[in-house]
Amino acid sequence: MMSLSGLAVDVARLCVWLVVLTAVFVPLERLFARVPSPVWRREIGIDLGYYFLNSLVPAALIALPMALVATLVQRVLPGGFHAAVHALPLWLSIPLGLVVADIGSYWGHRLMHASPLMWRFHAVHHSAEHMDFLVNTRAHPVDMVVTRLSGLVPLYVLGLGSAGSSGSLLPIVITLIGTFAGFFIHANLRWRLGFIEALVATPAFHHWHHSRTDHIDRNFAATFPWLDRLFGTHYLPAHLPDAYGTVDAQPATLAGQLVGPVLPRPPISAGSAARR
Repeated sequence: MMSLSGLAVDVARLCVWLVVLTAVFVPLERLFARVPSPVWRREIGIDLGYYFLNSLVPAALIALPMALVATLVQRVLPGGFHAAVHALPLWLSIPLGLVVADIGSYWGHRLMHASPLMWRFHAVHHSAEHMDFLVNTRAHPVDMVVTRLSGLVPLYVLGLGSAGSSGSLLPIVITLIGTFAGFFIHANLRWRLGFIEALVATPAFHHWHHSRTDHIDRNFAATFPWLDRLFGTHYLPAHLPDAYGTVDAQPATLAGQLVGPVLPRPPISAGSAARR
């Protein structure tokens, strides 16, 4: 169990990271805003609450499942396979790990849309009616756990997340890259980046995933948009969405959004299935 002193250290660390993220993204969003808005916008308190909650709780919840996965993998897969993976240089294992993790998170993300039960939790993330970098952490902890496990489990199965010359470092590198990329693709930026948009996810790519009524079952990849091309879910026109959010109303408070998905109610349609 985490001690109070350890919790205080983690909260302090998150405050430092929040200052860094704010220093990077707020000026960019003021200079290159897709939709001009004040820094202290409505619902910023909720998003800040999610920032701290989802930086602390999901990591604790996935620790046991990942330990079980690591133990199972060691017993099932031949040692020579992992030894070969561990011998890969970091310059190769990092891009390989990023692709493997993104493929896993792609299908985990797609599941959140395909399953009415999972959509209850994922709809919290889609409830934002204004996009900026903090929307990245607006997500139900159940959603965060499923998405993270979807990306991390394939890494451990392939030996890219276990101890080795680069293995122990790789999940940390991938998490750092993925975290920063997550803030970037949600940012309130009007940038179009030409051929780069075919290689890595951008705000224009991900904003379509957050559109209110169209194309929310597109653009599932967090890092590599060509995965959506491969799996038939890519959509990136020249213009950007007119409106964000969900058709189904979401609770207006943090507490309401946390307990809402588990309260008895008629099933909420997943993604665009409600519109077909």
